[in-house]
Amino acid sequence: MDARILHIDMNAFYCSCHAAANPEAYRGRPTAVAGSPETRHGVVVTASYEARRMGVRATMTTAEALRHCPSLILIHPDFHLYRSYARRVFRLIREYTPLVQVYSIDECFADVTGSRQFGTPREIAETIQRRILQELDLPCSIGIGWNKFIAKMASDLKKPLGITEIQREALAEVIWPLPIGQMFGVGRKTAQLLERLRVHTIGDLARADAETLHRHLGRRGLELLRRARGEDDSPVSPEPEPLKSIGHSITLAHDVVDTDELCTVLLNLADQVGRRVRRHRLVGRTVQLTIRYANRETITRARTLETTTCVTEKIYETARDLLLQHRTPGRAVRLLGVSLGQLTSADESRRSVQLSLFPNPAESVDAQRDIKLQRLDEVTDHLRNKFGEDIVLRGRMLVNHESNQLRNRQIRGTSLQKDNLRTD
Repeated sequence: MDARILHIDMNAFYCSCHAAANPEAYRGRPTAVAGSPETRHGVVVTASYEARRMGVRATMTTAEALRHCPSLILIHPDFHLYRSYARRVFRLIREYTPLVQVYSIDECFADVTGSRQFGTPREIAETIQRRILQELDLPCSIGIGWNKFIAKMASDLKKPLGITEIQREALAEVIWPLPIGQMFGVGRKTAQLLERLRVHTIGDLARADAETLHRHLGRRGLELLRRARGEDDSPVSPEPEPLKSIGHSITLAHDVVDTDELCTVLLNLADQVGRRVRRHRLVGRTVQLTIRYANRETITRARTLETTTCVTEKIYETARDLLLQHRTPGRAVRLLGVSLGQLTSADESRRSVQLSLFPNPAESVDAQRDIKLQRLDEVTDHLRNKFGEDIVLRGRMLVNHESNQLRNRQIRGTSLQKDNLRTD
């Protein structure tokens, strides 16, 4: 028997959350969540369907969106609200199967192959859609297929409030005529490359030569070929994927040349990276710095540490050294990003440390400093968890600077930060 997979995709999720929380102000009206701190001039993150009918689209500047729809209501992001609704949505879906894989803050896969006590897959989808609308006042679209790829493609076919089930025999009729750029897993650059190979539709890809795809796209090309042919054996996994890296970035409101100001930004970035890493009881070994200059040229530089760390000061000092070493002096910076990679469990890392019989005195001093800084982080984390992010800060972070917004988790976030759905 074929597996039956649902893909539940919330419709205009951010706008729908605001409409559900404050219907008198937003329900049935053209709205757009915009003005994200991630953007410099303010762009539309998502728009309600009322706004979309007026020509408003994601990634438009707010000025452009207002030209299309002068009555548009602009709303600042509220990620506390979105995470709260997302948790309630996923909790409701888990009533029908434990096999729920959160893909992002507003979508998930659910394997209902073994949930026949609740009805057919379509009946389960109808029940879930109805309950989410009635109990949470949120619309969603649901795709049904024999694997995750087909379910995902199906959910995109009818929005809002659509339910689409695709059977195997309908693959060529329903999926293959779609443009290659509409295929799940194909980004803009991959679509352009496939177009140059005369692959214009998903059907063209399904009929393409495997050797040619492998030559131009490597193993990724063969994976896309299998998907286009309806083959996808990846399971619906309820276990969250291990975090490979944790990072933060910020686009600055104005181009920055001053090194001291850039170091303030780096400390605020390192502070939040350290906070998230410690929250998940992880340590990392590679610090990566991203610099985007005013002309949008972007470079990334990384340094692998001798030992793993979760210490904010160590992350900051390494990022600062990378900045001083690799930034072109005098060039204006538009964006900075800091991440910690090669993440492992802090407990496992502690057990795997081997002590030297003949310790280097300098190394011993560094180790003692790291231990003291880690204890300091533990104390400040406890205080900030209890009394708020600004209750205790490093001196440089007391400067009134736009990068302080990194500590505001209500306005900061992205749909793909799934670790924030585990804890708040």
